[in-house]
Amino acid sequence: MLKFIGILAVVAICVILILAAMKPSTFIVERSVSINATPDKIAPLINDFHSWNTWSPWAKLDPTMKTVYSGAPSGVGSVYEWEGNSKVGKGRMEVTSIQPAKTSIKLDFLKPFEGHNTADFVLEPQGPATRVTWVMYGPLNFIPGKLMSVFTNMDTMIGDDFQRGLANLKAAAEK
Repeated sequence: MLKFIGILAVVAICVILILAAMKPSTFIVERSVSINATPDKIAPLINDFHSWNTWSPWAKLDPTMKTVYSGAPSGVGSVYEWEGNSKVGKGRMEVTSIQPAKTSIKLDFLKPFEGHNTADFVLEPQGPATRVTWVMYGPLNFIPGKLMSVFTNMDTMIGDDFQRGLANLKAAAEK
């Protein structure tokens, strides 16, 4: 009986590893919202990390989270570093590019898992409103990324957070 259980466990592990190897090497998560405000009113809430506490879906998950701002006060070169509980982890963001309709942010997660990704915020005017699209993409390494994606995926893990953050951004911009 123990031999059968051992063989079954080895087969299960092999199947999981094979499934993980077949997963894509990159991921993308994307959510959008229509905000009744102009891009000029929305962009400062994104381009200035000091404003993120008003709308970020992770800002209130750890009231004792340590944050450090450095580099430029806002815009290209501004840096936001955080370290908090297991819900927010540890990481660093830096605004790398601001174009009229898009802000790009280099996003480095250090804990609980290391990951180096890019987040883009695209602002598309639509009459008196603006469609804001939040996109995050990056590599999906075998461990933990591909292995975890056998059981879940990045879209499932953070898609709801993006939706909540965009709802908060909408509320802040429409004040």
